Amino acid sequence: MRIKARHHLREDAAKKILENLKANFGESIEAELAGKTLEVAETDEDQEFILVNGEPLLFSVNDTYFPTIRGALKLRPKRKRVVIDMGAVKFVAKGADIMSPGIVDVDTSIRKGDLVIVCDEVHGKPLAIGKALVNADAMMGNRGKAVKSIHYIGDRIWKMEV
Repeated sequence: MRIKARHHLREDAAKKILENLKANFGESIEAELAGKTLEVAETDEDQEFILVNGEPLLFSVNDTYFPTIRGALKLRPKRKRVVIDMGAVKFVAKGADIMSPGIVDVDTSIRKGDLVIVCDEVHGKPLAIGKALVNADAMMGNRGKAVKSIHYIGDRIWKMEV
């Protein structure tokens, strides 16, 4: 994946994105991005990113901006997290969907359709970004898929050249 165009984000558009992030993650992410250079980058695969000081820290999913794995590593959001056991890490890191039996902790505010950050239980490092297939209360202790993986370490987004 390569960037085909990039331009500075207008002030009103940047404010809207920051307000969206604040609503999803709280004050900490908005404070991390304040005063930084924000650019919109369009790729050859019709994927849109927000570059923060030249790094692809946010990406567009269904007209909503959410941290990429690099963004989650840098911004360290505390909400919208799904924690998996270490037995599931090698599968999730290769793009597998997240199954309920492998989940050990969930942010209780997650609802079906929300974007989530999937982290390992030992280090708390983000491994994937996914879409919740069920509400938080149904994620743990059940059978079947709980989160559909949309971005993981080593995929085309992770390897994107800026």
